[in-house]
Order: sequence, then C-alpha cells, then structure tokens
Amino acid sequence: MAVFTPIKQDELLPWLNQLNINSLHALEGIASGIENTNYFVNTNCGEFVLTVFEKLGSQELPYYLGLMEHLAANQLPVPRPKANPNSSELFSFLHKKPAALVDRLPGQSVTQPNSAQCHAIGEFCAKAHRAASNFKPYYANPRGLPWWQITQATVQPFLPQSLANLLEEEIKEQTAFSNTAPYRSLPEGPIHADLFRDNALFEGDRLGGVIDFYFAGNDKWLFDLAVCINDWCINHLTGEIQPHLATALLEGYAKIQAFSIADQQAWPMMLRAAALRFWISRLYDFYLPRPAEILTPKDPTHFERILLQRRSGNIPLLNR
Repeated sequence: MAVFTPIKQDELLPWLNQLNINSLHALEGIASGIENTNYFVNTNCGEFVLTVFEKLGSQELPYYLGLMEHLAANQLPVPRPKANPNSSELFSFLHKKPAALVDRLPGQSVTQPNSAQCHAIGEFCAKAHRAASNFKPYYANPRGLPWWQITQATVQPFLPQSLANLLEEEIKEQTAFSNTAPYRSLPEGPIHADLFRDNALFEGDRLGGVIDFYFAGNDKWLFDLAVCINDWCINHLTGEIQPHLATALLEGYAKIQAFSIADQQAWPMMLRAAALRFWISRLYDFYLPRPAEILTPKDPTHFERILLQRRSGNIPLLNR
C-alpha cells in the first residue's frame, strides 16, 4: 500500500463536515496505488473513497473529476465525485494537498479475467469513449509521446546499453508513427489511459465499475484499447496475447464502436505504444522512487517483455 499522507479520523471529520457528512464510522487505507493516498471512508451518508493527491494540483483536477462526473451522469459505472453543496467544487484541501471524495463502487478486481469480463471491459471502453466525446475540457494525455521523449533522457543513464538502445529506437519509431496519415485520422477524445485489471471492479461477470481516472487525458481511442489488451488479455509470465481473451475484448468494443481501416493499420504500433508507455513509467518509478509509508515499485521488466512481444508480432486482428 502507498500511504504518502497518513490521516487520522479526528483530522478527517472537519473536512467531511463541509460536504454535509457529519459522522465518520471507519477509515481504512487502501492496499494499492503508487501515485496517491487512498482510503475507504464509511460515513452516515454511505461509503466513499477518499483520495489525497500527492502530485496532481488544482489545475489538473477539474479535468479528471469533471470527466468522472460527466461519465457518471451518462450512466457509466464510474465513481461520482461528491461536490461541496455550497460551492459545487469537486475537491478541496486536506493536509495542504488537494483531496476528493467519490462514491465507492461494488465489486472486486480480478487477477485472471475470463472472456465475459474482457468483453465487458471492451464494451465499457467504447461506451465511455462515445459518452466523453462531448466533454468539452481538453487535457492532453499526461503520459503521452512528449512525456516519453522527456523521460527517456532521465532513465537512460540507469540502463544497460542494450535496453537504452531499445528505448531510443522505440521512441524514434513511435515519433515517426505519430506523423503518419493513419495515426492522424484515428478518432480521439478523453480516455482512461490506465484501465488495468486493478482499476475495474466485478461482481461475478458483471462490471461493477471502473475507477482511478487520474491518468486520463485526451488521446486516441485506440491507445486506450491497446492499454487494456496489454493487461487483460495476456499471459503475464511471457507477455503473449491470449487470443480468446483478446477476441472477447475487441468484440465487446466493436459491438458499440466499429473499427476503421485506419484502426487496423495503426493497431500493431498502438499496441507497442501502450507497452512503451508503461515500460518507461515503471523504469522511472524503479530508478527514481518517491518516499512513501509503504511503497513497492512495480517491475519494469514486465512491460519490457510485452514490448518485445509486440515488436516481434503476436497481434490480434481488428475485425471491421
């Protein structure tokens, strides 16, 4: 568990009072996450999740929380932020850091998803992309190509030459890919950008909700889908895609949003882009960790394997 900001019940209650919550029954740190401090909060008004933002500031949060509110209003199973009844603000400061309270959704994350669960994730992605297409605020994906290019110089000195060369080559190829006609023609809008298995909650095969939108941003819809395939539909020892899971997820998406010729042309490079994004971020977290009460950086070699797999092929087809 990453707890960067320890909070006690008697410290939290005055903060909750401004949201018209007058009784705090329980406060429990959440055993996941490496970016923010998260707690389950049980109150007289129901169960919520408290997030104290360790890196995000007041400029970025209106986009993230506003997107969650927008999707919830469009009947998507995402946590709705609790607004201040007087100011309508979706966050305020706790321990001098921005903090928000959102609804706690039902279900648990799955470690070994089945085809039905993968289908549900694909369908959710397509519905969320369509619902967010009229969300007016714009915020570029904070972990997109410009961030990869900047972070490459930071992590490269820590790497053996073979991996430094791989990182440099992949970023060059992704930069060139971003200037191609198929890439430029791909539909885009607000995306989750981090929809891993631990960010979805299931009750059996029913999707209870999708959480943690704090890496969201405007980017290609296909990138969002590639992030999902690279986590939900693989052998986690080898990084190989499991065809039956990938087929289910892609069919779930195509049920709502059909794939174009440009999608098909861009798909192999987009799967590589999604692998690169998490390889480089894990390299950064591994070599330049932040202090936390409890924090274990995730293994960067996992996405190194996935990137190498995608560079060698093993690509599921997009059917129009």
